[in-house]
Amino acid sequence: MEQREPPLTAEGSYVLHDFRTVDWDAWRAAPERERERALEDGEDFLVHREHAARSERGESALYSVMGHKADLLFVHLRPTMADLDRIERSFEDTALAAFTERATSYVSVTEASGYGEQTREYLAGETDDDAAIGDYIDDRLHPEIPDSEFVSFYPMSKRRDPEQNWYDTPYAERAEHIMRHADIGRDYAGKVEQMICSSVGMDDHEWGITLWADDLTDVKDLLNEMRFDPSTSQFAEFGDFFVGRQFPPADLPAFFAGEPIPVPESEGEDGGHHHGEGEDGEHAHGDDDGEHAHGDDDGGGPPADVRDELEAEGVYGGQPHGEDVYAVVLYSEADVDELYEEMDGLRGNFEHYDRHVKTAVYENPDGPHAVASVWEAQEAADTASGFLTDLPGVVRQAGDDADGDTWGTMGMFYTTKPDRREAFVEKFETVGGVLADMDGHLETDLLANVEDANDMFIASRWNSREDAMAFFRSDEFRETVEWGREVLADRPRHVFLE
Repeated sequence: MEQREPPLTAEGSYVLHDFRTVDWDAWRAAPERERERALEDGEDFLVHREHAARSERGESALYSVMGHKADLLFVHLRPTMADLDRIERSFEDTALAAFTERATSYVSVTEASGYGEQTREYLAGETDDDAAIGDYIDDRLHPEIPDSEFVSFYPMSKRRDPEQNWYDTPYAERAEHIMRHADIGRDYAGKVEQMICSSVGMDDHEWGITLWADDLTDVKDLLNEMRFDPSTSQFAEFGDFFVGRQFPPADLPAFFAGEPIPVPESEGEDGGHHHGEGEDGEHAHGDDDGEHAHGDDDGGGPPADVRDELEAEGVYGGQPHGEDVYAVVLYSEADVDELYEEMDGLRGNFEHYDRHVKTAVYENPDGPHAVASVWEAQEAADTASGFLTDLPGVVRQAGDDADGDTWGTMGMFYTTKPDRREAFVEKFETVGGVLADMDGHLETDLLANVEDANDMFIASRWNSREDAMAFFRSDEFRETVEWGREVLADRPRHVFLE
């Protein structure tokens, strides 16, 4: 009996399709606080996967699945199977996992096969590495998950019936089938995007097919046309089909509440599902390693009476950059160059999001250094904090005792005129001497942006709010503010941290 020739193949990203059902009875019976924690855990997990994917040359996405087979679909692409293994286990550590059960899953690896002549020559090393076909194959092996609304996934295998055995068919005949099949797919370019994955030795079928489209009828039309192609009608066997709609992790609360997803942009801006968001307060987040800004009345920033007092002195007492942004500030004892390098990698990911305003490292000659990240939405700042706490050497702000009985202020951000920077630093040293003699003062540091020496902020720690306000009411502070108008390019902005 003749041995048939297998095609050459190349493999790329490992893929996990993780289908989940929700235990709706348990969800409805759970206390509100437990549900909120589950949503926060789930969102943090999924957003972290999205960010990590970009740095690891991978992809992650979330879908609502229609029908009875599942409720949610997580799709993860990663360079190694170990990466998928870690993701799979880490989800089980979230509070959200307790309300879900795995309906099914599919494990595979992206694949390009050498049935086409150009592809075969490239995979056989018979063409230059920089040939155009190489770019095509790389796109197949390392696809980006599109923003398309719909996804359709199904597994399939090639038939082995005595009269219809794909694996006993001559190579040339198989290649003809594949090329004709591919021609049908090309007619849907721009309407349907695909990811072809091999699961031989990994799952129950031989391939996993993922299709994306903004109009689901384009997927139907494509598959309907392919059903009449002999490579399908004679040789294909299919598993269950799943269809879902993509939505961002931030809309998990809307999904569980039975509300429209994705959440309309106007709703997300005007209220949406923001965890713990105040009306106009500064938000700084970071578990045990960051600063939490607290406002007595406004959900953040200085309380109204403090803000009024500062305004009377000509000092802005609200948010950095305006009344509608949120910041997370953490402190690190790592080498400033190492800290900047790591931060810059994260910032590259942050800049994919329109709500990102700014992320920078501020150097403190006496340490610790600081990382400040400013966002237009609180949930975005919350999410960013989860990544920032992974930066090297992160610690709590010096003087911020575990009992939380201290009061902090941040002057965010002092931007000096370029020719007056030295004068500002000298003035700070003078004011620092005044601060050292004031009751209740613990410490004050001046930190400068490593990328823009004229961008600085001042972090202080006090025994109490009253001690801090005594300084802000002092003649020395008033004189400093008046002098500052001559050297600063903008108004100082102050944030209070309990």
